[in-house]
Amino acid sequence: MQDIRNIVVLTGAGISAESGIATFRGPGGLWEGHRVEDVCTPEALAADPVLVHRFYDLRQAALAGVEPNPAHRALARLDAGWDGELLIVTQNVDDLHERAGATRMLHMHGELLSALCTVCGAREAWAGALPEGAGCGACGAAALRPDIVFFGEMPYQMERIEAALAKADLFVSVGTSGAVYPAAGFVQTAAYHGARTLELNLDPSMGSVFFEETRIGAAGVLVPAWVDEILSDV
Repeated sequence: MQDIRNIVVLTGAGISAESGIATFRGPGGLWEGHRVEDVCTPEALAADPVLVHRFYDLRQAALAGVEPNPAHRALARLDAGWDGELLIVTQNVDDLHERAGATRMLHMHGELLSALCTVCGAREAWAGALPEGAGCGACGAAALRPDIVFFGEMPYQMERIEAALAKADLFVSVGTSGAVYPAAGFVQTAAYHGARTLELNLDPSMGSVFFEETRIGAAGVLVPAWVDEILSDV
């Protein structure tokens, strides 16, 4: 591990599922009772803004009942202890990485605790219910919506992510399905630029074939063990 200086970590729904946050698909998933098209597309927002706002209001309210788990805390420990470059890219819209103490990170799919203005594009912190027609603090337009990257929209900070992947010596994917692009292609980008690649997942993902190494098990067990390995060489 002595030749590893720059690390990119991608986290998905599997890491937060261990804290009790429902994943999108499967029995009991967030989409149960809702088609994706009804709650997570620009068309859904235009057709039924009350439903879409309520869906994300309920998800935000549920954050009060969950806490970061050992995997979140381990990545925060890596953030604090790693003197090379590190970028934690999460597909999750919860705040568990931040609450665990991670700072070198970004939310590529938006955040529940944020609102987006559909007129000027400003983003602002927002806690509590977000009613339809709430006013933007930047431009004043009554046009705030949940700051969630809907299907068909471009994820946030892709240029920064691509730059980090191009420089990475190690790319690690935690708790992802390998089914949602562009995140599912990050392993191939990192490998193309020469990075080692490691998957930590409860089950092999759809993209497991692209990783040099896959470790199967709970994120709360695998991630702390991997972080111990990495930091033992510092």
